[in-house]
Amino acid sequence: MFSVVSTLFLDAGLPLSIVCALIGLGFALYLIKTILASSAGNDRMKQIAGAIEEGAKAYLGRQVRSIVMIAAVLVVLLACFKDWQTAIGFVLGAVCSLAAGFIGMRIAVMANVRTAQGATESRQKALRAAFNGGAVTGLLVVGLALLSVGIFWLVMSHINPDKARSSLVGVALGASLISVFARLGGGIYTKAADVGADLVGKVESNLDEDDPRNPATIADNVGDNVGDCAGMAADVFETYAVSLIGAVLVGSLTAGGGPAVIYPFILGGLSILASIAGIVFVNYTSAKPANALMGGVALSAVISAGVFWPVTQALFCDGLKVHDVLKGADAVYSAGGIYLSSLVGLFMTGASVLITNYYTSTSYAPVRKIAEACKTGHATNIIAGIAVGMNSTALPVFCIGASIWVSYAAAGLYGIAVAVMAMLSMAGIIISLDAFGPITDNAGGIAVMSGLPKEVRAITDELDAVGNTMKAVTKGYAIASAGLAAVVLFGSYVVDLRDHLQHIRLVVEPQLSAMLEFSIKDPKIIIGLFLGGLLPYLFSAFSMNAVGRAAGAVVTEVRRQLAAHPGILTGQDVPEYGACVDIVTKAALREMIVPALMPVLAVVIVAAIPALGSVVLGGMLVGSIVTGLFMGISMTSSGGAWDNAKKYIEEGHYGGKGSEAHKAAVTGDTVGDPYKDTSGPAINPMIKVVNIVAILIIPIFF
Repeated sequence: MFSVVSTLFLDAGLPLSIVCALIGLGFALYLIKTILASSAGNDRMKQIAGAIEEGAKAYLGRQVRSIVMIAAVLVVLLACFKDWQTAIGFVLGAVCSLAAGFIGMRIAVMANVRTAQGATESRQKALRAAFNGGAVTGLLVVGLALLSVGIFWLVMSHINPDKARSSLVGVALGASLISVFARLGGGIYTKAADVGADLVGKVESNLDEDDPRNPATIADNVGDNVGDCAGMAADVFETYAVSLIGAVLVGSLTAGGGPAVIYPFILGGLSILASIAGIVFVNYTSAKPANALMGGVALSAVISAGVFWPVTQALFCDGLKVHDVLKGADAVYSAGGIYLSSLVGLFMTGASVLITNYYTSTSYAPVRKIAEACKTGHATNIIAGIAVGMNSTALPVFCIGASIWVSYAAAGLYGIAVAVMAMLSMAGIIISLDAFGPITDNAGGIAVMSGLPKEVRAITDELDAVGNTMKAVTKGYAIASAGLAAVVLFGSYVVDLRDHLQHIRLVVEPQLSAMLEFSIKDPKIIIGLFLGGLLPYLFSAFSMNAVGRAAGAVVTEVRRQLAAHPGILTGQDVPEYGACVDIVTKAALREMIVPALMPVLAVVIVAAIPALGSVVLGGMLVGSIVTGLFMGISMTSSGGAWDNAKKYIEEGHYGGKGSEAHKAAVTGDTVGDPYKDTSGPAINPMIKVVNIVAILIIPIFF
């Protein structure tokens, strides 16, 4: 019986996963139709939402034009130095990544005003409007990622089987490069506007959040969409695609293809259906917002765990025979071991969500300790926030370490790849939570600027606080999954390098083993570790400075407007919102280029120096993973905790709004803005770009 089902899954598994991807995209279209059918409120609300939408479209349009010029050069280089199949893969990955972010952002800016309108009727209606807007982005990410990789692999396997595996890396590079640009550009935009708006509006002019008298308010709301919607969508699209490609590469090179290659696709397809079930649950439950969202995630995970088992049993009824290149020996892994690896991935999803929630939610001690530190001033607040960020790295790293240990013991390198894919397969429901954040944030701004009653703002504030935690949670999820994915990519680098040396360079034992021995006794490995460890620091320094410079320009412009037109503060004059939008748009596009290209250039330079070579590059990959993981988790958690500490005080604790503690909290939130929304999250795609480029250049330099 199992052999018949196994053959069925083997023959139809890939088409089945593509059908699941199409079902996900179809459900996203249904949600879009539902969102657009609901009321967009009064004329004032529509006017404000239109200004936000116009600014977001203008920025993304300029960003796409900037990226296309760089991508065109890379396509030519790939076609010349690699092959046309890889170049086509690069274009496919880049286009789908852009599409997921762009469409998701467009729906988010349509959902924000409908969330504000929903809040005039009930909390549940506002919750549904915001969550469904986010769910569109989540389903687009997983649907387009699975569809693009699945179709590319299916087509290339028939056209040119010999090139299918190597050209698949082009899809990963296209998705990763777009992700870095989207994360950096969107992060610089949103935080420059946010910091500029807070420093002059809240601190100097004592204005409330989203006060229409603040000239940077529209730019701030635009930034929420281009950073947290478009940027995050591209980020997780890339992580999903890269994880799937990594699993395919490992399965192809260590097990010779077959069930090992089809299995990751099936996991992704089944989890899309589980995510749809979670989305339906959130729409119909009457639970409180945070409980409803977490309940949707839990339901999706339980369904995924249930359906993974029979599929695993059917595909691997006779076990999986592999050549473990890391151990240099053959091994056989059971269906139970492979299924255990998939459960490890689902466990990591829950663990990353719960841990990040603990460190960033107003309900727990870390955020409340930061809020309490605000009573004694700005400096103690900053100290407390940095300490929370550092502490927040411990539990995720323990969980990642345990996950690697268990999944490797269960099914070797392929087990780690399965764990990563199982974790990323949950992205449909997880990204729904992330996009929920900027939608509710914008809804609150629209409620204030359109003069809706305080009761409405109370609902949007409650949802915004939940959304803030959800954004932090999903960033923690993205970074934790990137840590696991990078381990798989490093393993893919070793496997691909061995395959190239053995079959192209015709290197034989014992020289082959010596060339693949990445031992810390070799000084070259230490050099590589230092170089790789340096990369996240330089990358973060560039992105932090970019936010600082752009925010400074916004501060200068807001001060100029308030000084030149005193009537703005009395409501007699209307601010020039477009001036701030234009400043941050130009600054974000200008500042994103150098840090985005830095990881690509670093890998190429190291590989091109004969004295360094593949060994130093291997050490560099590991170094970037280690420091990047710690920095990403720490910066994201600190920023989220500072933000919610401010909100905790605004709820009435320690003096409430306008108090000295609140002013200190605003400073912490301002420092944390580029931490949590620019540098921290952008480290995630940077790590994977380094690893993907390293795999891509093996046949060119080695």
